[in-house]
Amino acid sequence: MTEPDPFMVPDPQAVASSRIVDFARHVGVDATDYAVLHRWSVTDLEGFWGAVWEYFGIDADTPYERVLAEETMPGARWFPGTTLNYAQHALRNLADDDVAIVALDEAGSAYEVTGKRLRSQVASVAATLRDLGVGRGDRVVGYLPNTPHAIVAFLAAASLGAVWSVCGQDYAHQAAADRFAQLEPTVLVAADGYLFNGTAHDRRDAALELARALPTLKAMVLVDHVGLPWPSGIRSTLFVPWEDAATRTEQLACTAVPFDHPLWVVFSSGTTGLPKGIVHGHGGVLLEHLKTLGLHSDLGPGDRLLWYTTTHWMMWNLVASTLLTGATTCTYEGSPAPLARPGILWELAARHRVTVFGTSPQYLLGMAKFGIDPSVYDLSAVRVVGCTGSALPASAYPWVRDHVGGRVLLASISGGTDIVSGFAGSAPTTPVWAGELSAPHLGVALAAYDGEGFPVVDQVGELVVTRPMPSMPLHFWNDPDGTRYREAYFSSYPGVWRHGDWITVTGHGSVIVHGRSDSTLNRNGVRLGSADIHDVVERLPEITEALVIGAEEPDGGYWMPLFVVPAADVTLDDGLREKIKEAIRTGASPRHVPDEILEVPAIPHTRTGKKLEVPVKRLLQGAPAEQVVNLGAVDAPELVDHFARLGAERRGRRSS
Repeated sequence: MTEPDPFMVPDPQAVASSRIVDFARHVGVDATDYAVLHRWSVTDLEGFWGAVWEYFGIDADTPYERVLAEETMPGARWFPGTTLNYAQHALRNLADDDVAIVALDEAGSAYEVTGKRLRSQVASVAATLRDLGVGRGDRVVGYLPNTPHAIVAFLAAASLGAVWSVCGQDYAHQAAADRFAQLEPTVLVAADGYLFNGTAHDRRDAALELARALPTLKAMVLVDHVGLPWPSGIRSTLFVPWEDAATRTEQLACTAVPFDHPLWVVFSSGTTGLPKGIVHGHGGVLLEHLKTLGLHSDLGPGDRLLWYTTTHWMMWNLVASTLLTGATTCTYEGSPAPLARPGILWELAARHRVTVFGTSPQYLLGMAKFGIDPSVYDLSAVRVVGCTGSALPASAYPWVRDHVGGRVLLASISGGTDIVSGFAGSAPTTPVWAGELSAPHLGVALAAYDGEGFPVVDQVGELVVTRPMPSMPLHFWNDPDGTRYREAYFSSYPGVWRHGDWITVTGHGSVIVHGRSDSTLNRNGVRLGSADIHDVVERLPEITEALVIGAEEPDGGYWMPLFVVPAADVTLDDGLREKIKEAIRTGASPRHVPDEILEVPAIPHTRTGKKLEVPVKRLLQGAPAEQVVNLGAVDAPELVDHFARLGAERRGRRSS
């Protein structure tokens, strides 16, 4: 088979000056051959992760006994004997006058937090938390927008050895309580509201309701963010204003903890039940994020990262970890494309000389579809456009080249909350093929398994990881014997991590993501990922968004409808339906032309932006809504009833 030519090849100047090349030289591996470096990183796990430790100068209070004491999955034991602290490493590389955080919002406002001010605020909030009874292992939770307050509170908790968790304020108080109540937190940090699409949303009542739903709370720290006064009657020793918590004169002292001491709990989307609390450790996150941000994204002092996220998406955790590299992180509050200034993120990236710009496929496709041209701004500082959340279609690659910059590395990334990082993506030394992820990440022993559990190349298979990673979860919260953890990842292939995505590992070493394997389209035994259909349909200018479902029916039938949201002033008529079918025939698969194409008002997503494929499938099959979807985890809960009605109407027609 003739391998395709890359869409772009690495810039020699960027390669020569990159940290990944410097790292390769440091370990004595061919500096420009990524495949050689990756092969070493997964065949010699101890050598590779020990080299990451050494290269980034991990400052441990006590040394480790060996890098990997047990290689079992689950249950790998990394760096036993050592003690360290994540927060210490996040704050150690920032000079007093360096800009640590740039706080941005959709109105174009900005302010800077220097290294000195960040350390001072973290020390002050840590002392406040300690006075409120927070100690090692206690839980501190945040109900906060994406502003510096969240990073400060997180680092303060981490410095004490406490465990952090956070979610955005667009979550209803009950949805937040479904997560936080599991943790039995000691302190809640909450803002008065947040900004989105030109409106300041008042969340004071929701924050207080959330506090009442957390009986273990000892105190609440109140953040006056959008200028709404908290009720005067709540002021007491149990309610501490942020201004008091963050302005004390204190010295920061970070508590050294074991490598696998819990750092934070991140939650699954919780669309089909109570959200799972996924626990990651100080050391695993520290090494994984230094590798991902320092080597793959080439971040270091002088760089600036702006990645659109909310605090309840794992990308927020990665954004906070930018500080580990000595680079500046940008927080952004608001809509990614507010009606008043839809290109605001590009405008801010230009104004603040952002070097790594991160977003989602939906955002890039929307920019192209609605004619927003980033090239009107000076984006000469941007060298990487990162993209994650779903598969980035090939059609987006020329648009980024033509409207952002021809020398910009378009780094499509696939990973998950589960490892709070990426499985595959790009690096300064990897070519880029349109619609493909350049390569597995360093230290990730990634493969595609067929139905028999054998690795395959140039065939669709299950995404698996065959050797452990330091950032794999320590455990799930409230899963004392590990049953739920093993069932989630290790029930299909014992000792091998199965992630739940369909991928193809190509002959030239790249990775193509086809979508979730539990929402695969299986027409007459021929499997296709839903993302392959979405890619083709959403390229059409007449379609804003699409969702395809393959639903098995009780009589042995298989119904494959395609739901579409037409663009403004577009009518879904027979002519457009035929255009969509032809696009799927020629661009995806003639065997996977949908049975019906139906117009819907919108496509439902999780609050982190993933399409609700499996819950919609089960709704169409007749499962009760309360059994398949948690409304608090859906961006538009009213759509659940809409799809349930569509399923009921079809079942009624078939039975009549």
